[in-house]
Amino acid sequence: MFDEKIIMMPNRFTDILFQLVHSLEKSEKRNFKLYVKRSSANEDLKIIELFDALDKLEEYDETLLLKKLPSIKKPQLSNIKVHLYKQLLASLRVLKSAESIDLQLNEQLDYARILYNKGLYQQSLKILEKLKDTAKSHYKYNFLTQVIAWEKKIETLHVEKSIQERAESLALEADEVNVRVEMVVRLSNLALQLYSWYINNGHARNQKDEEAVKRFLFNNLPKDAHEQTGFYEKLYLSQCYCWYTYIRQDYVMYYRHSQQWVDLFDEQQIMIKVETGYYIKGIHNLLNAHFDLRNYQKFDVTLRKFERFAESSIANKHDNHRVQTFIFINSAKLNRHFMYGTFAEGLSLVPKIEEKLVEYAQYIDNHRVLVFNYKIASLYFGSADYSTCIDYLQKIINDNLDMRSDLQCYARLLHLMAHFELGNFEIMDSLTKSVYRFMSKMQNLTVVEEAMFKFLRGSFHMSRHQLRPEFEKFLGQIKKLEKSRFETRSFAYLDIISWVESKVYEKTLSAIIKEKYLESKKRIYK
Repeated sequence: MFDEKIIMMPNRFTDILFQLVHSLEKSEKRNFKLYVKRSSANEDLKIIELFDALDKLEEYDETLLLKKLPSIKKPQLSNIKVHLYKQLLASLRVLKSAESIDLQLNEQLDYARILYNKGLYQQSLKILEKLKDTAKSHYKYNFLTQVIAWEKKIETLHVEKSIQERAESLALEADEVNVRVEMVVRLSNLALQLYSWYINNGHARNQKDEEAVKRFLFNNLPKDAHEQTGFYEKLYLSQCYCWYTYIRQDYVMYYRHSQQWVDLFDEQQIMIKVETGYYIKGIHNLLNAHFDLRNYQKFDVTLRKFERFAESSIANKHDNHRVQTFIFINSAKLNRHFMYGTFAEGLSLVPKIEEKLVEYAQYIDNHRVLVFNYKIASLYFGSADYSTCIDYLQKIINDNLDMRSDLQCYARLLHLMAHFELGNFEIMDSLTKSVYRFMSKMQNLTVVEEAMFKFLRGSFHMSRHQLRPEFEKFLGQIKKLEKSRFETRSFAYLDIISWVESKVYEKTLSAIIKEKYLESKKRIYK
């Protein structure tokens, strides 16, 4: 079962060396052995033995490992593991250097240092000059500070005729780079802190939350942030506003800033290769914005663009990029089924997603698993398979993760709704009280949810005939709140309005959402 595999995930990858070995592709394993043989001493034969033994283990077991390695005694194992870990990283550095501008820059700086230590100052300076050009074209300001520091060191210790001119030039250059580095650091810190707020709390729950986030953004945003022209300054500024507007559920502005994020890469294609992870994240945010605004056509266009990118050599160069594209494309595909009401068709995605979640277990954090479990549960709810929906929600409820308090709350509310659909009225009273207490404790109750609990508490013992007018009253109540920003959080996680409409009009949830999509198409083409 999938849930059993998920429970085992943390135990499989407790040893960092084992984790690294099992992350290697065939070409990387082959390269490692060639690398060791080229530069090996006799003692390196033992690291090859250890490597092969670890590669064959399905999960790390030191007792079993030592049995497979009679030539290695227990007291030796720790040192040999450290040596193997270093050699693996060294071989990967050689193999991957051409794929990373950062590795290339560091390699060239190492060469400049070696030449300097050999007393070949002019050769060292020539490499440093070329390095500066490359670093500037890729906006690597942090790296530029190291290059300029070395240039200043050479000029200071080995006086040339042009020292006065060079001194002034290097001083000005250093000042300019330091200003840019400081701006990038401040904006990247701010973007990270806003994202952290969202991961811990979700959307703003009330005016107090919104004011706190607003104060934090504008108290920490550099005064001249909007005047910056550098790639990273503009990227991190877009990120700051993305998280800020998303937390506030200002989806129109969230869309605009997400589009700016992606446009920045489209305008400077070279940076897609340099900062692939940020490009992937930007497209993910843009897809989320289209989903929140129900921009059906733009959502499909952006998803197709993302899928084409996922097939590219850039997206498949590293495990990290492959995993990220898998997460975000499949998240978008699930969202697409929510938009169109095609819940039953969406279930076909679940086995492949589960298979990949197990395959990528060591790369995927708990937050991503939590989100997938919630989305899959919602898919089963929309397909009227309430029992399976409950199974997936139980994974969230039982995990007790200290993150995304918003999803923790809505998982419990959806769990309650699934029991309502199954007619499990004997547990509804105690379950409703339990969920209400949890959401109150998390300060997560909106007017919509208060109305929801009131409705559920009064509906346990009503007949189907009696329920319909109550559903009609409830629908009237929540429709009035549809445009209220602090209430839309409820509708973003649970399409409560469509669910209630399905009861009032005696249609499936899928049929109600499909009708809304078709109605939106008519408005577009009028």
